[in-house]
Amino acid sequence: MVCRSLEFSKPGRIRSEPCARLYFCGGEFLISKDWRVNEEIRAKEVRLISETGEQLGIVPIREALEMSLQKNQDLVEVAPSAKPPVCRFMDYGKFKFEQNKRDKEARKKQKIISVKEVKMRPNIEDHDFHTKAKNARKFLMAGDKVKLTIMFKGRQITHPELGERLCIKLAEDLADISTVEKSPKVEGRNMTTIFVPKAEIDKKEEA
Repeated sequence: MVCRSLEFSKPGRIRSEPCARLYFCGGEFLISKDWRVNEEIRAKEVRLISETGEQLGIVPIREALEMSLQKNQDLVEVAPSAKPPVCRFMDYGKFKFEQNKRDKEARKKQKIISVKEVKMRPNIEDHDFHTKAKNARKFLMAGDKVKLTIMFKGRQITHPELGERLCIKLAEDLADISTVEKSPKVEGRNMTTIFVPKAEIDKKEEA
């Protein structure tokens, strides 16, 4: 559903925004999903705060809206549960732009860890093993987890110790940069184990 906020300071100027709400927390305004702006505010009177944070007292909503038009500012309900609700003058478009910019920067800083899979057969040749181990090392150095899958064929499944040896061998090969998060476990006709980067690797990347 879309609510409409009308501004009459300029002829024909209409702004539509989705429902959400702003909350004041720790010196900043946080957006939830049901803010009210300008004509959307339903209270008969509000406790008013200027764009600089000055307390302006309790005023009728009509008066507050008129003041916002004179200031060419938006009237935003920042504390809807207060008695009466608290509203503040602000340039909502600018606020929303800066909020989206901060959210975008925060997402950039978030480290997304994925799980890369390395597959082997119990009878893998040494050359192929080292190639697989090299790939696993590359994934771990990039900060990803590595899932080692040993694929058994036919009666090989009756000798799980063959898969365990490979898991141990890879763990020893990658011991300088990883630890075992999940010990070898048989799942159907496969054996799997999970390796994760050591904490020291993450610290070096952040530095």
